[in-house]
Amino acid sequence: MPSPVLSFITEIPEGIQIGSVHCVPVLDNGDVVMVWDREEKVLTTIGGRLEPGESIMDGLSCESLEEAGIEISDERTLFAAWHWKEFDAYRLFYLVGVKCFAERPGSYETTGYVVMNFDTAIEMIRAIEGREERIEVIRRAGILSGMLAEAT
Repeated sequence: MPSPVLSFITEIPEGIQIGSVHCVPVLDNGDVVMVWDREEKVLTTIGGRLEPGESIMDGLSCESLEEAGIEISDERTLFAAWHWKEFDAYRLFYLVGVKCFAERPGSYETTGYVVMNFDTAIEMIRAIEGREERIEVIRRAGILSGMLAEAT
């Protein structure tokens, strides 16, 4: 599987193609919501490809409801991007709050939500797949949310 190039950003660079959007939702108690993908057998962030004409914010809201059955807050902080060289497209990552859990719309999704603390999420990703890019995304989200200490 090709590896993306991870960078930490706070603004969308001009002139880039955005292929997908993902979020790392954090509950009021500081726990993170992720999804387990039953087909790929990975613990992952919530998100997916943008539909033609769909805005980034609408895409985040739709994917969160479809994949995890959560409504996310309007406060959304861009913090990372993966660049997929073979597609010349970016996947953006946002730190978001959770308004509430809601009923998932009937769909074909193969995911279900998992709630845990950031340390456990990192340990599980490492044990399941060991993908450093995903671990770094979760680590950065944990630091930004105040739930993990900055690495020294």
